[in-house]
Amino acid sequence: MSKTIKDLIIITFATIALTVAIWLPHFLNLNSFYKLDYSAGFNTIYRNFDGLEYVMIAQTLYDPAKLEQLPQDLPASYFPAHFPGYALLILVFAPLFGFLKSMLLVSLLSTILAAFLFYKLVKDFKLTEHPLMLSLLFLILPARWLIVHSVGSSEPTFILFIIAAIYSIMKYELYRHSEQKRGISHGYYWIVLAGAAGFAAQFTRPPGAIFSLAVFIYLFWKLILPKHHILVISSEVERSLDGILKRSGKLIINYFPLILLPIGLLVVFYWYFLTFGDFFMYFKTGDNIHLTFPPYHVFNIAEYWVGDIWLEDMIYTFLIGFSGTFLLFKKNLKLMGIFVLIYMLAGISIAHRDISRYLLPIFPFILIAYEKFLTSKEFKWAAIIVLLGIYLYSQNFILQNVAPYPNVELFD
Repeated sequence: MSKTIKDLIIITFATIALTVAIWLPHFLNLNSFYKLDYSAGFNTIYRNFDGLEYVMIAQTLYDPAKLEQLPQDLPASYFPAHFPGYALLILVFAPLFGFLKSMLLVSLLSTILAAFLFYKLVKDFKLTEHPLMLSLLFLILPARWLIVHSVGSSEPTFILFIIAAIYSIMKYELYRHSEQKRGISHGYYWIVLAGAAGFAAQFTRPPGAIFSLAVFIYLFWKLILPKHHILVISSEVERSLDGILKRSGKLIINYFPLILLPIGLLVVFYWYFLTFGDFFMYFKTGDNIHLTFPPYHVFNIAEYWVGDIWLEDMIYTFLIGFSGTFLLFKKNLKLMGIFVLIYMLAGISIAHRDISRYLLPIFPFILIAYEKFLTSKEFKWAAIIVLLGIYLYSQNFILQNVAPYPNVELFD
């Protein structure tokens, strides 16, 4: 058995073990563990936001009449705030396991596959000397991620597709670099996979639009910068409009499948048009778009989704994020760097206390940025010491983050 297979088996068991560890006290209905009350049982896991809302979408496919028949109080116009990718995967498994179990199964499978691809990314491109350890850290860092992939949520599926898209683009460019003289190589299927993964990411969560923007900025970067990474174009041909058009044409041909990324958004909006009669229904779902200008409105207690003065952790989150951005550029990982930079610029403009959840899609790449420190002996010991704290933080959060639907069996 190869080392890669062994590592993937370890990652699988680690993911399942972490998930079971989160679920266990709820399943056992413990009255008190560290003074936390789990007596509400496993329903707490099912009821965590925003899982049940995706179950409702899976059951109704946004049909307003069907949504209004469900035992819930939200208007039908609210549900387009959640894109359909995760809900459709729930629907695929529902005939076998029911909607509630399928909700958790999709999160678990997405997390395992995301960890697999993260491992392949850092191993195949030699981004760390310790791919297994970094992949295990991927399962628990940031701590908010452990919560999200242990309950019903679309983030694990979204992050899976983002990593898949970036991995596929990098694999394609590796083929292109090794076979430049032969034009489009037999590795073209990698860019097709990248387009498909990007489409799926956009179909799963609205921030897929940020990834699309990052990819097209990256392609523009490749267009305007010569191979030696200087802004001065040396030859007369390259300076001419004809030369720029030729390079643009080659770029379009080589990366054409990436047009699927924005098409994903158009497909979702067209679905909303067919269902609600409004192509722009997403923007009319209520208080779900938290971007503000100028940035840093999160440090205003009067903002609806803030309501807090204990916000020092956000300063460290922003520092870690932007520092990681520059480290990625230093490592010459431009696509990751551009994606993280744009996401961070959006992040400082989000007026919401739960900023760590909004930034989850960039954290796999932040781990890559800090991999030397994160795989050091010093950090290993620190992680061991803090692991119980991460676990208790997760449980404390999960116990409080419940939707007002006590009878979850009604949604199965």
